[in-house]
Amino acid sequence: MSRKCEICNKGVTFGVQFSHSHRQSKRRWNPNIRKVKAIVNGTSKTINVCTRCLRSGKVQRAV
Repeated sequence: MSRKCEICNKGVTFGVQFSHSHRQSKRRWNPNIRKVKAIVNGTSKTINVCTRCLRSGKVQRAV
C-alpha cells in the first residue's frame, strides 16, 4: 500500500531526530492512511485515505 492519501495527496515526510545529547539521526513521519470503500463517481471503490479526510467529511463512505 502506498503511503499517500488519494484525496489530499498527503504523503511521507522526512526529517531529523535529535537525542538528548543532540546527536542526529534520520527519521520519517508516516501519514495515518486507511483503506476505505468510498463512493467515487457514483460507484463504490476502495481507496487509500488519510484519517483527517475521513474526519472532515471529504470522503463519502460506501455501505
